[in-house]
Amino acid sequence: MFTAVEGARVPIRMWADPASVEDAAMRQLHNVANLPWVHGLAVMPDVHYGKGATVGSVIAMRDAVSPAAVGVDIGCGMSAVRTSLTAGDLPDDLGRLRRRIEDAVPVGFALHQTPVDPARVPGTRGWNEFWSAFGHLHEGVQNLRDRARAQIGSLGGGNHFIEVCLEQGGPDAGRVWLMLHSGSRGIGNELAKRHIDIARKLPHNADLPDRDLAVFVAGTPEMAAYRRDLFWAQEYAARNRATMVALVQRALAAEVPGVRFDEPISCHHNYVAEETYDGVDVLVTRKGAIRAGAGDLGIIPGSMGTGSYVVRGLGNETSFHSASHGAGRRMSRTKARKTFTAADLAAQTSGVECRKDEGVVDEIPAAYKDIESVIKAQTDLVEVVAHLKQVVCVKG
Repeated sequence: MFTAVEGARVPIRMWADPASVEDAAMRQLHNVANLPWVHGLAVMPDVHYGKGATVGSVIAMRDAVSPAAVGVDIGCGMSAVRTSLTAGDLPDDLGRLRRRIEDAVPVGFALHQTPVDPARVPGTRGWNEFWSAFGHLHEGVQNLRDRARAQIGSLGGGNHFIEVCLEQGGPDAGRVWLMLHSGSRGIGNELAKRHIDIARKLPHNADLPDRDLAVFVAGTPEMAAYRRDLFWAQEYAARNRATMVALVQRALAAEVPGVRFDEPISCHHNYVAEETYDGVDVLVTRKGAIRAGAGDLGIIPGSMGTGSYVVRGLGNETSFHSASHGAGRRMSRTKARKTFTAADLAAQTSGVECRKDEGVVDEIPAAYKDIESVIKAQTDLVEVVAHLKQVVCVKG
């Protein structure tokens, strides 16, 4: 259940303990709740400080949208696929499987030397129309078309990952799943930064408490341009994940011939959607949150050593049909690097085939909130479908 925090223009509905939220994040929440366009604000249990708006916030606005409240990785989200395999079907050498995945999917700043043929991505259509729309995007990204093509089907770095997981408990205990987390890569970032800069300079944003909360308003050319680029980048992110799913499936099939795959589950967690609540048409911004309408399947990951959850939404309107997007960070990357060592990372990822070097210490499980507590805090938002624990984790 949520706690209503009063004192702003609209109540702040929190599925997190207000006392546990850092002061800077609480200030951001109050800034958002006082914006004149805001219809409502819901805060997820994985909430933490972000740029402009907190990560883990769901903002419903009337006739307006804040690009910084979407985030710079437009369309970032998750995909998961259940396979026909069980734990005993996996190869003894999980390191070889990890290398196959890394050979198939570029990670970090890497990209495909030759763009992935869309014919290798089952279930996707409209690629020609999608790329034709690139010419209508912001003029500042027109020189990035070739790079954007080459980055389709690439992972990136930071908290993005590809995992091979085992289902925990229940009749399907030991079932193998594939899971990945990524977004719109460099092109989404470039589009977001350009539109955030445009919004900051608009006169109606001059007196905001935080310039990063600058909004576009309905009926303006700036809003129309942002919506065009935003929805294109969200589609890019979905196509990027679909391409990676296909590539990882091929990598697993090369190790275990005959494997079969269910239909993928996919969800954005940095995006905007047009929805209606209380009879009011609003633009809902989910920054670090998934849609959890009644029956919606979603994915809530933990960290690279603690496992994840596949969930089904319960359709709670007080959260604007939303739930958390993950465990959420409890310390910054800088603090994590200062606090922990590669040896700590190795200990906390024991039993997982993954990188265990200084380059990913900022992703150590202890830098994240406890995923079990996060799930427990939102039992009125989602129900658990499957609890997964990774045995292979690929990081950028």
